Amino acid sequence: MPLHGLSRFKDRTVIVTGAASGIGLATALRFLEEGASVILVDRDEAALHAVMHGLDPQRAIPSLTDISIPAQVESLLALARRQFGALDVLVNNAGVTTMGTVLECDLAAWNTVCATILNGTIDVSRTFLPMLIDRGGNIVNVASVSGMRGDWNTAYYDVAKGGVVNLTRVMAMDHGRAGVRVNAICPAVTRTGMTKDAVKDKAFVRSVEDRIPLGRLGEPEDMAAAITFLASADAAFVTGLIMPVDGGVTASNGQPPFPMD
Repeated sequence: MPLHGLSRFKDRTVIVTGAASGIGLATALRFLEEGASVILVDRDEAALHAVMHGLDPQRAIPSLTDISIPAQVESLLALARRQFGALDVLVNNAGVTTMGTVLECDLAAWNTVCATILNGTIDVSRTFLPMLIDRGGNIVNVASVSGMRGDWNTAYYDVAKGGVVNLTRVMAMDHGRAGVRVNAICPAVTRTGMTKDAVKDKAFVRSVEDRIPLGRLGEPEDMAAAITFLASADAAFVTGLIMPVDGGVTASNGQPPFPMD
């Protein structure tokens, strides 16, 4: 029996982008645990090779793909057709970031962030939508609380993730009548490769935890649980949802606690 006692994705096929680490890896493993066959997509060849060790090669298929390159997305489509011939769930998780304000970061930095987070998400979605329509499948996008509210010094990342938030809404509206649900999760600060340097700073971690009602950072497994819920039949009447998975941080108006007498 699966670790979580669930087998919601038996005989289902799934693609997860950015699957060699962090949220993507935790999500791919959760789908596999619940019975799915999964194509794990990543552009980091060494990391992708490492995570395949011990996985069932009949159900876990690696794909070395940079989703910012349209020709490689087309190759991913050919692989999915060849391996499974169908698709039930697409998880758009791949992302990159850059630090700085719009004055500090040049347009090359914007193009790099946009190429994966926005262009890549759109290209992968439009490429696989026909397969999802055929199966009544669904998409889960990994956005961010940074796409719902602003951060200091991550201008381009926040704007790109904001685009993913609204892309989720418009795809849910446009493709719902075709039987495709589209939802997004919005993580707060989560322990992943992208944040590994930041979370080494104990003062930073304390300041983040002070703002989170549950008092801790997110873990990739927290995000995987939310993604698999949205992808499952348990969420059959849920579409266009922008779900914060943030320990309650977006419940706050941003003000610090008032002093108590």
